[in-house]
Amino acid sequence: MPTSFTTLAKLCERLESTTKRKNMVGWVAFFLLELDDEEVEPATSMLVSRALPRWDQRVLEVSWATLNKTIREVTNAGNHVLSSAFAKTGDVGDATKIIFERGKTRRQAMLFQSQLTILEVRRTFKKIAETTGARSREKKERLLGTLLSSATPLEAKYLTRILLKEMRTGFHEGLMEQAVAKAFNIPLKAVQTASMLTGDIGRVATLAKLEGKTGLLRVRFKIFRPVKPMLAQMATTVAEVLTEHGGQTALEYKLDGARVQIHKSRDTVKIFSRRLTEVTRSLPEIVQQVRSSVKAEKAILEGEVIAVGKDGNPMPFQNLMRRFTRIREIQHALKEIPIQLHLFDALYIDGESLINEPYNLRRQRLATVAGNIPLTKQIVTSDAETAEHFMKEAIEAGHEGLMAKKPDSPYTSGIRGKAWLKIKETLEPLDLVIVAAEYGYGRRHGWLSDYCLAARDTESGNLLQVGKTFKGLTDAEIIKMTEALEKSAIDKEGHRVIVSPKIIVEVTYNEIQKSSIYKCGMALRFARISRIRNDKNLEAVDSIQKVRKIYEEQFEKKARYSVS
Repeated sequence: MPTSFTTLAKLCERLESTTKRKNMVGWVAFFLLELDDEEVEPATSMLVSRALPRWDQRVLEVSWATLNKTIREVTNAGNHVLSSAFAKTGDVGDATKIIFERGKTRRQAMLFQSQLTILEVRRTFKKIAETTGARSREKKERLLGTLLSSATPLEAKYLTRILLKEMRTGFHEGLMEQAVAKAFNIPLKAVQTASMLTGDIGRVATLAKLEGKTGLLRVRFKIFRPVKPMLAQMATTVAEVLTEHGGQTALEYKLDGARVQIHKSRDTVKIFSRRLTEVTRSLPEIVQQVRSSVKAEKAILEGEVIAVGKDGNPMPFQNLMRRFTRIREIQHALKEIPIQLHLFDALYIDGESLINEPYNLRRQRLATVAGNIPLTKQIVTSDAETAEHFMKEAIEAGHEGLMAKKPDSPYTSGIRGKAWLKIKETLEPLDLVIVAAEYGYGRRHGWLSDYCLAARDTESGNLLQVGKTFKGLTDAEIIKMTEALEKSAIDKEGHRVIVSPKIIVEVTYNEIQKSSIYKCGMALRFARISRIRNDKNLEAVDSIQKVRKIYEEQFEKKARYSVS
């Protein structure tokens, strides 16, 4: 008998009610055992916030505006009702549930029909993804309307969350791997390896149900099926890195670009982003370079794509993004934003998996097949002074810092461990003032936890916003900050509070970018509050002129973007 979507929604409610991972894994394992074979992948994907399988390159392209409009039409809710419900709950899914519970709608006339099933929901998601071209938005809205009109309030809550890729149950992919292992009595390592090789836990769950451990052990690399990338942790000093890596480490330039995974089979080349989305069409010159240079019939390689200026220096990351996502007028983009590929790892070459080989051997194998494609600049050292000099050299060349890789470490896909560490240059901190704040959602609901930061304009005397951040403070600090900001509130716009500029914070960041969002024309990238400066007043806030000076100094090492 088909499994109802309500069953999945009720499971999600249970998951959201606890933080005990053992309970979560047990509940999901039992759920997977009860599913029909064809339901396993859709249900598994939905539980980890994916409407479609990871390997499916199609996207739903359902914006919040479209979803908001459809919810209001289905429930006959007024324009203000959803925003009011969101302000109370801090979560779009919870807000949707409230509106559905209150609504006098055409939905009620459909509740006598058969229940939504997991497979019916998946079929609708596919239809939405397949809807393109003229009037596609209206067609998507009709499909969404039909789906939501058949949903109960609880089902609507989780349909909304899946569509927005925010399940917020605390049940992530790592726990799903544990649940699959428990459900089908398979060693966790076998599930994790198969998940890495396929890049899709939904596919792995189905294979585990159908073929058990034997099926998972048969999984091999498949060209054009992207693999989850190995991840790195942050380190603060080269001394820390050397200690962590046992006295010796392999240091590479950390390029300020976009990580790519390259799959080659004879003359066919496909390129995938860090998130495993195919970006081949945007990078035709990289495709041609790989096709002509890589000395292997079949290979899976990793590298970094960076944008470069006419002087050969790297351009800021935001300029690369103008190019990286381009799918139209590519020939014009080739001249407008030139890019370079630098390779740094090899996962698979001509039938041989390299993931269990030590990093230094993988690097050697990479060098033998890379042809004229440059590898990221590297040294292997046990000397802190040499490492510091290499770090300075990387920064002077316009790069972010260094990657440190333990020479004997295997490739641990999807895991953020200490075998790879990143060391970045931190620019001079800025003392900025909070001029507004927004209430958070989920766990931070009820707290002002997203802060708008401003600098002084010494010429006009105005405060100009240069960025936002929700990072850096502990829960206890956020609670105190909320109390202080609410006391200094001078206006409120929905879930945003305008405050008197009294609270000064020290802010770290990676870069200052050009921005059309803020009046000053600049924005901090990866801003983070490092401490609250109770010892400083408004006169001590750094100037917008200082921010601009730091912005300009970046181009002593990086190229500017200019249209040729």
